[in-house]
Amino acid sequence: VAMLKVFSGTANPALTSSICSYLGVQLGRTSVSSFPDGETSVQIFDSVRGADVFVIQPTCPPVNDHMMELLLFLDALKRSSPLRVTAVIPYFGYGRQDRKHGPREPITAKLMSDLITEAGASRVLFVDLHATQIQGFFSIPADNLRPDLSFVSFLADMKLTPENTTIIAPNAGGARRAQRVAGKMKCKIAILETRTVGDDKIVSVVGNLKENAVIFDDMIDTGERIRLAAPALKAHGAKQVYACATHAVLSGDVKKLQESEVDLFICTNTIPVPAEKSFPKLKVLQISNLLAEAIRRLHNEESMSDMF
Repeated sequence: VAMLKVFSGTANPALTSSICSYLGVQLGRTSVSSFPDGETSVQIFDSVRGADVFVIQPTCPPVNDHMMELLLFLDALKRSSPLRVTAVIPYFGYGRQDRKHGPREPITAKLMSDLITEAGASRVLFVDLHATQIQGFFSIPADNLRPDLSFVSFLADMKLTPENTTIIAPNAGGARRAQRVAGKMKCKIAILETRTVGDDKIVSVVGNLKENAVIFDDMIDTGERIRLAAPALKAHGAKQVYACATHAVLSGDVKKLQESEVDLFICTNTIPVPAEKSFPKLKVLQISNLLAEAIRRLHNEESMSDMF
């Protein structure tokens, strides 16, 4: 059996450390530095010849720096005779650019997939892609993990039940994700519809609500859509509004989220949340065990069917 080797980029070392603890392996030794002109330099100090290698790097902000770092890691590993190299990308930057919205626009998610493959990845492992069709952009195996059970377990501990909870899709495109989670919780769903009238955004609720309304989305970026949805949900009958999102991008003003009518924001640690972006209403769930178990199964050639 090939030796398991795990390496980490600089995007989320705490997550990689937790994964290594679960797997009982030592983190591979690396160095990441910059030349005076801004070029990134990567060096790997451990031999990976014949090894089953996993490099963990979410391409979160600064997206371009972390993406380039990942590509350099993959190239360095490819040139060092490993058995296989798996890119573990808990958050996939550029995932929202998965189609052309107008003429003369790139499909950047496809470009990133080509770069990752060409750089040397034999396989990729994601968590909650913005659009599942991105898996089809890769000519190598691409797995998309779901953190649903982490959210469902947390909500159950908060005494949210089918009798008092409605799962909310933020738009029609998010209905499938809401239905999937609602099926696990045995709850009904409702859908938000947002229309722009002049300079105002009008949020309508399609469906009946119970006292707890839980919005499910793949990420919280500026959080503007969720912030505007909370008053509409409460006006429609909800007493408590929760927002669950896998990725805490948090590129907007978190003070607005804290002051919003959302009672709790629940995210995972696919992206590290710096102190200046943390706020009292934010709860971060740990999903390192989910990723570690996926890595263990891939390494041992075990089925992953029940992880999706």
